[in-house]
Amino acid sequence: MTRVLLVDDDIELGEMLTEYLEREGFGATAVSDGETGVAEALSGEYGIVVLDVMMPRMNGIEALRRIRARDSRIPVLMLTARGDDVDRIIGLELGADDYVPKPCTPRELVARIRAILRRARLEESSSSSSGSLTAGPLTIWPEKRGVEWDGLPLDLTSTEFNLLEVLVRNAGRVVSKKELSEQALGRPLARYDRSIDVHLSSIRHKLGGGEGRSPIQTVRGIGYQFLKE
Repeated sequence: MTRVLLVDDDIELGEMLTEYLEREGFGATAVSDGETGVAEALSGEYGIVVLDVMMPRMNGIEALRRIRARDSRIPVLMLTARGDDVDRIIGLELGADDYVPKPCTPRELVARIRAILRRARLEESSSSSSGSLTAGPLTIWPEKRGVEWDGLPLDLTSTEFNLLEVLVRNAGRVVSKKELSEQALGRPLARYDRSIDVHLSSIRHKLGGGEGRSPIQTVRGIGYQFLKE
């Protein structure tokens, strides 16, 4: 049974979501402050964290920052205010796996949790594919989920790795945002969803260049292409 950690200062919402998750076959624990949430997330007892952005004292952005600062790869799903693009972008840049705008239905939240966990299981199963993928100075080892750029290791979040792997497997071909969402995020592309753009911007930054110098090129109105050379 996968255990879900809910971090939200809305105690009634936490209780309601905990009950719903348990009916859906998950184990669930709700905590109401960021500091406790960070400690629990780093305990190794949970399979995923659902983290609200708007909390007093330590907000969700700072909690996520502290979780990732400890090199924890636990999947994190952010709950953000509807229409608040700034928090979503910051969360994704800090290593959140995905976000859900509030208010959301329990059914929608569970669907998104399952998509992230399904993607994580696919990542584990992909480790059976031996060998490496190479495109120009980039090398990816799916088995150990490692990446090197020009001979130096590249530190990517889980979602960034998934997106880069899909692009490299299709190097030289334009990959639509719909394909990237389904294959790398494990869910259909939502209307006005900018998460893929933010993740790829972060990857470009880690590769050491912007759009003009990056092997990841934007094909407007379609998607992205990883250049072979």
